[in-house]
Amino acid sequence: MKQSMTFIPTLREVPADAEVKSHQLMLRAGFVRQSASGVYSYLPLAQKVLKKIEQIVREEMNSAGAVELLMPALQQAELWQESGRWYSYGSELMRLKDRHGREFALGATHEEMITSIVRDEIKSYKRLPLTLYQIQSKFRDEKRPRFGVLRGREFIMKDAYSFHASHASLDEVYEKMFQAYHNTFTRCGLDFRAVIADSGAMGGKDTHEFMVLSDVGEDTIAYSDTSQYAANIEMAPVLSKYERSTESLNELEKIETPQQKTIEEISAFLQVSKEKCIKSLLFKVDDRFVLVLVRGDHEVNDIKVKNLLNVTVVELASAEETKNTVGCLPGFIGPLNVAEDVEIIADYATSAVVNGVCGANQEDYHYKGVTLERDGRISQFADLRFIQEGDPSPDGEGVITFARGIEVGHVFKLGTRYSDAMNATFLDENGRSQSMIMGCYGIGVSRTLAAIIEQHHDENGIVWPKSVAPFDIHLVPVNIKNDAQKDLAENLYQQLMEKGYDVLLDDRQERVGVKFADSDLIGLPIRITIGKRADEGIVELKVRKTGESMEISLNELESQLELILGN
Repeated sequence: MKQSMTFIPTLREVPADAEVKSHQLMLRAGFVRQSASGVYSYLPLAQKVLKKIEQIVREEMNSAGAVELLMPALQQAELWQESGRWYSYGSELMRLKDRHGREFALGATHEEMITSIVRDEIKSYKRLPLTLYQIQSKFRDEKRPRFGVLRGREFIMKDAYSFHASHASLDEVYEKMFQAYHNTFTRCGLDFRAVIADSGAMGGKDTHEFMVLSDVGEDTIAYSDTSQYAANIEMAPVLSKYERSTESLNELEKIETPQQKTIEEISAFLQVSKEKCIKSLLFKVDDRFVLVLVRGDHEVNDIKVKNLLNVTVVELASAEETKNTVGCLPGFIGPLNVAEDVEIIADYATSAVVNGVCGANQEDYHYKGVTLERDGRISQFADLRFIQEGDPSPDGEGVITFARGIEVGHVFKLGTRYSDAMNATFLDENGRSQSMIMGCYGIGVSRTLAAIIEQHHDENGIVWPKSVAPFDIHLVPVNIKNDAQKDLAENLYQQLMEKGYDVLLDDRQERVGVKFADSDLIGLPIRITIGKRADEGIVELKVRKTGESMEISLNELESQLELILGN
């Protein structure tokens, strides 16, 4: 491709609203332009990278036995109502009506659509297992779109769905998909981890996220410092053992604590450690209220609360709901004298607190001398807190440390969550009707593009891995008006393309400094500069990744390119 004939609108300055490197560089290098908040146009260079990522995805999906199809982005509300997610998915689901008043949603995901297709066509175990996938734009009305295409309202996704007659069959395909994902992200040149995760609004269990390690990641990975254990922080179990104090029990004492709301304030005001404090948070759990207790130096993990209680929605009660339920505002809540219809659950660590401090359910008051075993009405103790750095690793090897990660892939074992709700059944070997067992597998294609840039850039621009680079070679004549340079550039351009290389020829009438700056910014693996020694058949070859450059003759060029690019 000749640069004068394509569309690469580079920028010299960093856009003010671009917070992370991938967003900055995709704007500066002319890969994307924003249309609306969280909505982007992918310009020619980005489109070429996306197609290469998609090709890798297709090859790995096909190799794992999946078959590609394409479903509509516009989905009728009735399907989502069948599954129950029309009501539970939340405000991220983009809903609309047609001219007849019929309700639709723009596809945030396609479990309902694929289930409806398969249930209407597959009736016998003989046609299972079956795995179908698509690559398509998805729509989610993100509350806070940010970081460019890392969190947008329209994005490109590969979603796959498998259907099975047995859990053993699902396990087998899950492992194939897991390996396909590992292969995909390795081929894209990413440093990533597969971590144990929560299934969220998708439902199901047994799920892994594929996380690209990056300081700008919105997820925290908890991993062992000595083993392969890794999990999303919200899913990592805590194995800590808590030694209960042997001190004698004090009398319960109600004391005034004016304006002392936070654990930090109470700890300082009463001159007690945070470990002696009991933090109480009121949650709205589906249609009821639950009080959750953790030690003062710990944080409630709402995912663990959701999984323990086997509910759909867990959210903090509002200030008004808290006042109406326990009689005070947040900051003074405690587990004593709470209405019987409010269940109280507590983290294991609180059971070891003796003579502790908690809210008195009265503004500006707390209790001292609290021991839950004696004073509390706890329905159950459980692991309800977030794991912390330094805690023992859940696999028993080493201790936990944290890293940030960008989620680029997610694999789920859905079980019969959707087939039960939508009556997707088949006849087994004995002629009995059974619900199909399902798996779900997603890759954020556009997010992968940004994640690659986050890991592959330097102070001058993007440094593309050769597997996904928009072009293999950037051919840059220093002076396009010089006949020797122009002729050699044209000849090399044709020869390299005939040998199978994808070449970008900078035939613009620009200063060489501009050409070099744009070349570094775009970040193609190899730059071949044709300069003043063109008439001698000498060019400069520069490797973008290492910065290494060398002057070589045209006779040596082919072998050097094969060595570097592997063609």
